[in-house]
Amino acid sequence: MDSDIVMEDATGTMKSSTKPSTAVVYRDYNIGDPPPRPGPEWTRFVCISDTHSRTFAVPPGDVLLHGGDLTNTGTYAQLELTVHWLENLPHPKKIIIAGNHDIALHQRGDWYSANFQRWHQLGKENIDNIRELLTGSTAQQAGLVYLEDQKCEFQAKNAGRQWSVYGSPWSPWFHEWAFNYHRGDEAETRAAEIEKTDILLTHGPPFQILDRTLSGEQVGCEALMARLPSLRPRLHVFGHIHEDHGVVIHDWSSQDAAPSYDTGVATETASRDCTVFVNAANWPAGKKAWQPGGKRTPFGGGSFLPVIVDLLDDDPVMRSRGTS
Repeated sequence: MDSDIVMEDATGTMKSSTKPSTAVVYRDYNIGDPPPRPGPEWTRFVCISDTHSRTFAVPPGDVLLHGGDLTNTGTYAQLELTVHWLENLPHPKKIIIAGNHDIALHQRGDWYSANFQRWHQLGKENIDNIRELLTGSTAQQAGLVYLEDQKCEFQAKNAGRQWSVYGSPWSPWFHEWAFNYHRGDEAETRAAEIEKTDILLTHGPPFQILDRTLSGEQVGCEALMARLPSLRPRLHVFGHIHEDHGVVIHDWSSQDAAPSYDTGVATETASRDCTVFVNAANWPAGKKAWQPGGKRTPFGGGSFLPVIVDLLDDDPVMRSRGTS
């Protein structure tokens, strides 16, 4: 394990003696009494994904990041439930993307008009009404920002620094659901569109990073994985593969090109030139979907809590690259 990555164990936090921390991640905490941020010079990001029109308790923070699958099948009624829930959460800024289940939002190439009957047998949804939900005045007043292959910059705190985020709803082909692309050339084109930012928000995971299905297959995107060494965001949030909810931290200053491990520790602290990868899926799936005694893990609870990521506002490594 890299000596510059430190973790909290049952006895307390082990601090690095050589390098300052720039990220602290919380996976297991009391939802009613979340841990305090390390100090005023830190920004708290709360990561969720694959909420599928469910609602649950979410800890407060400066920024909420949603990795897509806002709904089950992308109807107006489902999206309205999700958006109203998000609007009433306390986070001043809420940045969201779609996922493969958000059918009506896939308008590129007239895809929805050609495919809506597979999911919406009663007729097409009114996309203008749906867009108003996501981008209208009510959403804007609530701090909601919907990204679709877009970059945005924002201040998380008054007089705070500018953060940048790129959001993409796409994931590799899966039975022709929304925002699917084929592996190979099309995937490489999509990956090449992603801009260098502090935060990357994609629906699908990169290959071999928190992308393992129940069958053991790793289904993340190879093209996205290949793009990461040049992007090196401080935080990359995604979902899609519910059963591999978790956190991976990679130190890019090591010789390894790929992120290396998921410690499974409840709280982790990263230093220097690192990316925090979060599969934030909140739909319980896999072995962790069941608690001792055969009780089902509640949606957004147990091992599927929202993930808290505190980032130091002034990271000298990222600033030298021109992304902070």
